[in-house]
Amino acid sequence: QLQLVESGGGLAQPGGSLRLSCAVSPVNLNSYTIGWFRQAPGKEREGVSCIDRASIVRNYAASVKGRFTVSRDNTKNIVYLQMDNLKPEDTAVYYCAAGSNVRQRVTNVQTMCIMDDFHDWGQGTQVTVSS
Repeated sequence: QLQLVESGGGLAQPGGSLRLSCAVSPVNLNSYTIGWFRQAPGKEREGVSCIDRASIVRNYAASVKGRFTVSRDNTKNIVYLQMDNLKPEDTAVYYCAAGSNVRQRVTNVQTMCIMDDFHDWGQGTQVTVSS
């Protein structure tokens, strides 16, 4: 079982930026696809972004595409989610998760990793966007 620890959440104004980090241990980060998910109170958890083991595929939900950027540093075992032009509807607890063999689901508006294929999850970090 992997340990994943999110950090970087907090309060931002609309239009502002935050960068989330996901530190993964104890194994090499390049063994796993890493996904970012978020959940607001009373709502279902939804996929935000994911990045494959070789950083070849980087997917984004339609709601964040063009505003968020996912990247990974396999040497440091850290995955980042840069969030720009934040909106109040981005307010949620953000989770990172790891999967060994993660499938893709392609639609007309987005290509996303399948949530059920992620088996290890972090504790979450709160992101609040408000003026």
